[in-house]
Amino acid sequence: MAIWPLYLIILRKVLILKKYFGTDGIRRIANTDLTPELAYKVAKAGAYVLAKHASGTPTILIGRDTRLSGNLIESAMVAGFLSYGANVKILGVIPTPAVAYLTKKLGADAGVVISASHNSFEFNGIKFFSNKGMKIPDSIEEEIEEIMDSDKLNNLNAKDNKIGISENKEEMISDYEDFIVQIFEKSIKQKLQNGFKVVIDTANGATYKISEKIFKRLGIEFKIINNNPNGININKDCGSTHLEMLKEYVISNKYNLGIAYDGDGDRCLAVDENGNEINGDIMLAILSKYLKGENSLNKDTIVATVMSNLGLDIYCQNNNLNLEKTNVGDRYVLEEMLNNGYNLGGEQSGHIIFLDYNPTGDGILTSLMLIRSMIKYNKKASELSSIIDIYPQVLVNAKVDLDKKYLYKEDSEIKNLIHEVEEGLKNEGRVLIRPSGTEPLVRVMIEGKDIDKITHYANDIAQVIEKKSN
Repeated sequence: MAIWPLYLIILRKVLILKKYFGTDGIRRIANTDLTPELAYKVAKAGAYVLAKHASGTPTILIGRDTRLSGNLIESAMVAGFLSYGANVKILGVIPTPAVAYLTKKLGADAGVVISASHNSFEFNGIKFFSNKGMKIPDSIEEEIEEIMDSDKLNNLNAKDNKIGISENKEEMISDYEDFIVQIFEKSIKQKLQNGFKVVIDTANGATYKISEKIFKRLGIEFKIINNNPNGININKDCGSTHLEMLKEYVISNKYNLGIAYDGDGDRCLAVDENGNEINGDIMLAILSKYLKGENSLNKDTIVATVMSNLGLDIYCQNNNLNLEKTNVGDRYVLEEMLNNGYNLGGEQSGHIIFLDYNPTGDGILTSLMLIRSMIKYNKKASELSSIIDIYPQVLVNAKVDLDKKYLYKEDSEIKNLIHEVEEGLKNEGRVLIRPSGTEPLVRVMIEGKDIDKITHYANDIAQVIEKKSN
């Protein structure tokens, strides 16, 4: 495995600018950009593309998070599915990984999650899963977009008794609950020591009920915070993107661990007993050690993205592990895992995929894997985290015009400045420039030993990109 301390990475292998889909489905302002009309079209086209090889009437599962707009988008999508002739099972508020699991288990033709993940409540989004419970690839999204904008969409109307039927199936979440509990009954419930206490921050999102049920069944002493969703407080100063409250709660009340999920429950970050963050990179290091110790880490390999910390590279080198890197996005992590037979991968943001269990990021599963590691090694969270040294990392967002996201690649002033910064880091850091897949932003990430220096560098580059791209 080679370490590249200084480099500029262009993220997308092929720069195809899709009209509706970004790096994690469709994500827009609800009822402004993501209208019921758009949701209807996406559903109808998606049903056709994902179920065109179905032998009979297609079945589609649909779930959502706790956003105010969830019912609106859900209703529009259900109408689109039914008008195509698909049958729909409505799962209600449910974590994204539960939809993925149920889609695969039930042999449905597709699954849909209505969520904008970690974004604030005014956003919403649409994510499709294939019949194998995996996020659909770019090629399928492109095919859906093509149908949406073609005359063919109007010809996909079911008639008479071919119109689909919808069923409320909120109780199906119990299947996912049973699935998770069965994984950890022996390794957690039967080995948990008295006095072990956990704080869980559900971000007022999709895990607010199910996490409590699972932790109770596993006999873990816990306190849940931010689990009273009202439609507009999802991710608001809480959850995996805002750890301040969780850190304070852990320290003040002397808990062993803090756990934070995001709005749709496919991410997990943690806080150790001292209030220090355990991000996705640290999590990957801890969990790779556990899996390797159990002879369960396929090919001694971790899959991460180009955003992973340089510290993870060094950890892998020092522990005879291989580290494969992909474009940003858990779908690309999964593709690499599937193509090469790996079973552990993830992102710094807390999307961790355990392919032996579920083909998508799963916040609850990740948190329980971390707790299981603490039990096995009889170590505090801070002690487990110490196996990896994390380099300081600064991320600055440059606001740009949508049609100028990629200007930084061609502009000589920007390229020269990036080169100067790389020279200034002196082989002790790296520069990463990445256009956002969901927002009009170019993300400038710089990594190095000196936090003041890299902050200055990141702000300089972001300012120049903004000046040139607006």
